[in-house]
Amino acid sequence: MYSIPVKKLVKEFRLKNEIEEISLDGIKITNFALNRPALQLAGFFDYFENDAVQVMGLVEHAYLEKLEPIFREQVLRQLFSYKFPCLIVCHGLEIFPEIRIFASEFGVPVFRTDKPEYDFIENVTRWLKNELSERVTIHGVLVDIYGVGVLIIGDSGIGKSETALELIKRGHRLVADDAVEIKKISYDTLQGTCPELIKHFIEIRGIGIIDVKELFGVGSVKQIKNIDLVIKLEMWEAGKVYTKLGLNDEYYNILGLEVLCNTIPVRPGRNTAVICEVAAMNVRNRFMGSESAEEKLNERLKALKNED
Repeated sequence: MYSIPVKKLVKEFRLKNEIEEISLDGIKITNFALNRPALQLAGFFDYFENDAVQVMGLVEHAYLEKLEPIFREQVLRQLFSYKFPCLIVCHGLEIFPEIRIFASEFGVPVFRTDKPEYDFIENVTRWLKNELSERVTIHGVLVDIYGVGVLIIGDSGIGKSETALELIKRGHRLVADDAVEIKKISYDTLQGTCPELIKHFIEIRGIGIIDVKELFGVGSVKQIKNIDLVIKLEMWEAGKVYTKLGLNDEYYNILGLEVLCNTIPVRPGRNTAVICEVAAMNVRNRFMGSESAEEKLNERLKALKNED
């Protein structure tokens, strides 16, 4: 399970700390979902996600205002007793005295923002989902080819970086070389980026490390890209049967998601970069709803059979 410190959330969204005597050290967020404690303020705590950041907006504030002081004190004491990561009050609303009392008692930080709750929750949820998403680092190269995120993998020395360099010369963009950090940002989306230490660098055997951004310009690099296709490079094996029709799709598993994969045999005389371009264009055609080569071939075979 991944986590981020509350301090990082405060800095990212410029939150105002309302109870500065509460130390933020060691307080971490592990749940990307934000909760508006409407039912909890009514006294219903079944299925309460106390590992989530709690957000109060206009509705919760107006409800607390109308409560009898005794009941307001009871529900707020019970709410803070769950010791959730923090409470954020939106719209710059007033902080009730009872909130300050019980937050201090149970050591729960309280922050305030001037942003409306609907806008704030949307932005923070998206940010937390990215920060807390499942991730893995894969040895390979990630490039943006015609808007398609292509992850090139294969054994060391197979020519991944050289292929990427040729693609960059042809106008495509480098995301990461050697180490690709991949996050599962949703149930069907993988997002790749580069570790900060080696960002914009590419290693070419015989030359060394080059700065792609410096040599080819800012348009030759990209910070982040969804992964749409995996291209697996392997040395050509004599006697091995390689498919020519490509009627059966191959997939590569990353973090539990099956990503379309093309295995490309490498040998002298084959332009791997051009093959990667064609593979990316083929995937883009699929995204645009075009018929695949398999479907078109089947239609032609059926038409030929009907003629007979």
